[in-house]
Amino acid sequence: MLDDILLKAPVYLLIFGRCFALILTLPLFSMRAVPRVAKVALAGYISFFMMSSVDFSVYQPFIGTDGAFSLNFVLLILGEALIGVIMGFFVTIIFAAFSTAGQFTAFQMGFSAASTYDALSQVENPLMGQFFNFMAMLIFMQNRWFQKLFLGGLVASYKSLNAINLVNNQQHLINFLLKGLTKLFSDAMVIALPLMGTLLLITVTTGLLSKAAPQMNLLSEGFPIMILVSFLIIMILIPSMCDFFERSFVQGFSQIEQLFYFIKGGGIE
Repeated sequence: MLDDILLKAPVYLLIFGRCFALILTLPLFSMRAVPRVAKVALAGYISFFMMSSVDFSVYQPFIGTDGAFSLNFVLLILGEALIGVIMGFFVTIIFAAFSTAGQFTAFQMGFSAASTYDALSQVENPLMGQFFNFMAMLIFMQNRWFQKLFLGGLVASYKSLNAINLVNNQQHLINFLLKGLTKLFSDAMVIALPLMGTLLLITVTTGLLSKAAPQMNLLSEGFPIMILVSFLIIMILIPSMCDFFERSFVQGFSQIEQLFYFIKGGGIE
């Protein structure tokens, strides 16, 4: 194993740069609870298994005779790492949509002050954001999207993406990232809209009743009512939310495939 790695060290380092950057930015793998040694070992094993099938001959004119000791080779490793960061960042955007939807609903429910540290997103997140995030992660793992990402998406990326074509097709990359950010907020609104609309009607009704009968003191009773109704709606909508989560992952991966289609070059033999 070590002899093969040393024999093809430049190719191995290029593959390792993309794999390690992807693992560092993926949800769940990017958690601080996962040891850095485990991340390096996983990236190393994936790079070793893919080393025999990846062809980086397109990089040879840029490396020159100095090989791995040239400045161009260091820049190529940084470009491969950038590709891995882009792939992991887009998957993170998909999960951020669920977390953002939880923040919208928590604010409407009155849970916006109930924030704790979320180990998945590594930020302060309301309880409902963590709930949606964990539910999305369970669906992601149940449908084996991690395996599809590593065995399908990562392998296909070497067929279509390299650092040189990424620089030559910057416009496609910018459009890809902007569409991802737009989809983040649109998906968050679609997830949170039924709950937010219902709670808005409850708030308006409570305000009208408090004006009609001030002695009822409905403001103090409004928060328990909204919390109870919110959990009831979430319980009813969980099957639809799970279907929407799964469709979001399918659409997200199809958009990554479209990026591979628009930026072609390099590849697997």
